[in-house]
This record gives sequence, structure tokens and C-alpha cells, in this order.
Amino acid sequence: MTKAELYTQTAREIAAVLEGETNNVARMATVSCLLSEAFEYYFWTGFYVVDPKKSEELVVGPYQGTLGCLRIPFSRGVCGAAARTGEVQIVEDVHAFPGHIACDVRSQSEIVMPVYAPDGLLYAVFDVDSTEIGSFDAVDAAGLAPILSGLIV
Repeated sequence: MTKAELYTQTAREIAAVLEGETNNVARMATVSCLLSEAFEYYFWTGFYVVDPKKSEELVVGPYQGTLGCLRIPFSRGVCGAAARTGEVQIVEDVHAFPGHIACDVRSQSEIVMPVYAPDGLLYAVFDVDSTEIGSFDAVDAAGLAPILSGLIV
């Protein structure tokens, strides 16, 4: 099965499990779990949510993996860049990314995607790390986009 086909299959599974679920924490936890289980190269998989009390800071949300950073300002790291710019960040080698935050030194590459609430405001970022350099590409971004679109209710 190709990577694109695996994303399509996993997206169907996620949609089936989330059918009728209205709690955003449960929805994010489910996405983190099922994607982490589906892709062997996913080392850390989860969400950083915009802190409602500190609008320029992310706080760790539901995730699968080793200990994550508890808080990330929009001004730092790959997650901060995605939150600040609203753009998908695909980083082939995190050690070459200016201001990278090493929550776990085993992380080598990363993809971070903004996640929006129904009102169009940034709600969170979805972050995936891999222990291998160059794990993520446009296929990952395209596969994750429909899963994350409309996730927050």
C-alpha cells in the first residue's frame, strides 16, 4: 500500500470512529492515536493547542509518544512557525531549522500543520516527529489535510 493509500484508509477509519463525537479533546486524542498506529515512521504524534489565556503560546494537548514540550511560544520552533504563519511546515532535518526546540533529541524530521476552529481562528497545530531525516513530504501534508480539516467542532 502506498503512503497516500494508507492516509486515505486511515482517514476513513478516523471519520468512522469520530462520527457523532463532539468533544474536541476526544477527537484530537483519537486522531493522534490512529495516525501514530498507522505510520511506523511517526515517532511523536500530537497537538499543541493555542492557550486561551496566552494567545501567542501553544500548550501541549493530546499526543502519542515521549514527553512533549509543555509550552511553545509562537516565536520559537517548528510548531511556533506553523502557528505564527498559518502555513504547513515540512522540515527534512530539524537540526538545520533555526530555533528548533528539541523536546526529544531523537527527533530528526518534522511536519506541523495548523488546525482551525469553525470560526476560522487557529485552534491548534498538529505535530509529527520522526527519528529519521526526511520522513515527511507533500504526500504527508496532502494526506493529513482532510483529516485535520473540520476536526475541531
